[in-house]
Amino acid sequence: MRALLPFVLVPALLASGCFAGDPAADAGPGDGRIKLAMLQPPRSGLSPFSDDAFKLSRWSTAETLVTLDADGNARPGLATDWQRTSDRSWEFTIRGGVTFHDGTALTPAAVVNTLRRATAASPKPRILDGVDLTAEARENSVVVTTGEQDPLVPHRLSSPQLAILAERAYADDGRVDPVGTGTGPFRLVAVNGTTTATLDRFDGYWGEEARAAGIDVSFVPDGTARAAAVRSGEAHIAEAVPVSQAALLDPATLTEVPMPRTNTLYLNTRSGPFLDAGLRAAAREAIDADEIVRGVYEGRADVAEGLLGPALPWAAEGRAPLADRTAPAPPNGAAITLATFSDRAELPEVASVVQQRLEDAGFTVTQVVREYAHIEQDALAGRFDAFILSRATVLDSGDPVAYLRSDFTCDGSFNLSGLCDPAVDELVGAAGRAEAGEARRAAILAAEAAVLRTDAAVPMLHERVIQGDATSVVDSAKDPRERVLVTAATHLR
Repeated sequence: MRALLPFVLVPALLASGCFAGDPAADAGPGDGRIKLAMLQPPRSGLSPFSDDAFKLSRWSTAETLVTLDADGNARPGLATDWQRTSDRSWEFTIRGGVTFHDGTALTPAAVVNTLRRATAASPKPRILDGVDLTAEARENSVVVTTGEQDPLVPHRLSSPQLAILAERAYADDGRVDPVGTGTGPFRLVAVNGTTTATLDRFDGYWGEEARAAGIDVSFVPDGTARAAAVRSGEAHIAEAVPVSQAALLDPATLTEVPMPRTNTLYLNTRSGPFLDAGLRAAAREAIDADEIVRGVYEGRADVAEGLLGPALPWAAEGRAPLADRTAPAPPNGAAITLATFSDRAELPEVASVVQQRLEDAGFTVTQVVREYAHIEQDALAGRFDAFILSRATVLDSGDPVAYLRSDFTCDGSFNLSGLCDPAVDELVGAAGRAEAGEARRAAILAAEAAVLRTDAAVPMLHERVIQGDATSVVDSAKDPRERVLVTAATHLR
């Protein structure tokens, strides 16, 4: 029961006005602190080697060597420039005058320490799946070498999972503590388990000083509670406002952005009924994505034509129709377990619609819904026949290859469907080796087509991020990649 307390207590917190330091009492510009309601609590103690890294990034407390612009191009971060010195090596010049939040200086040795810790982590950060990477410190630079030619090393180093922290952040037992060890405009000063986090402005920041005095974070898995927090003044910013709550908010407080996130039905190819390609095809044919977009998302999503959606316009422009698809086989009452998680408010409703359509097609369906923290391990272990996941497709490097590798290759670290297909592995590998530009995009689409032909994953829709900002908030980030939220420029009127 203990792990469920943050979820259970949220309505009571809202009712009592005790939300993350009672922002209703200090929501004005006098204090200048941003009150933030976030979707998911930390899963791994805010370790940057996990998906918790994106919280550190969205709070502008941990920074990377490289950043990405709106078009996904690599731009300077803690590295001021870089050059390719051989087929497998890149040299990054480290920015001078940068101080970690603990008062130590950013040096090439500190960068190398982070990268070596990341490569030795178990599990590895997802961005390093299938990557043999070493780092060597020079006087003012770091040389990064990969086992194979990798044209996207700068993009890879933009991943929040490779944020550079002070050396004292890393314990000998593999744990990482980001409290007071980042370089960003906000210093993480306290974390209260899975309930709250507190950040203060860092006056020694190397860049533009933060305009807000700090950030008070509350983790609020309940979507209704997050939306209510903005309506009531309990929060200034709420991420991932559920579609069902959007209509209840003042339109002036809502921003809707197409994002590289796909709602996908993963089918277990390791065991159970979906070992049969014909039954996977039957499941694919049973799904009515348009029904889900209209009914569950109230039109605030896009029907999927593939794994990659409208946030990547080149995918829609270059994708060819799939031919030679497996013919559906009659389910004949095949019993399957369909699972999803409750943290994203729409997913249980999506699961109900999918269950109905699968039953109409002849399957016998049992549904399982839990919070993500309590279902991920079972999903990765293949204990469900089908799993509905809302999945970011370019979260790590601004490039879909990392997603395709982790989710659909034999050695992928997030392979929910258990897919292990030599043709898929070969094409994903080819995409990873291709140079940036048109050739790489064509290779990515070929790999996507190979995955779709297996029917191990049935893409249903592409989500749009709906963010709630109080009218007092100025310059919060609306980031399709969900890397940035509160920046140095974000403040209250």
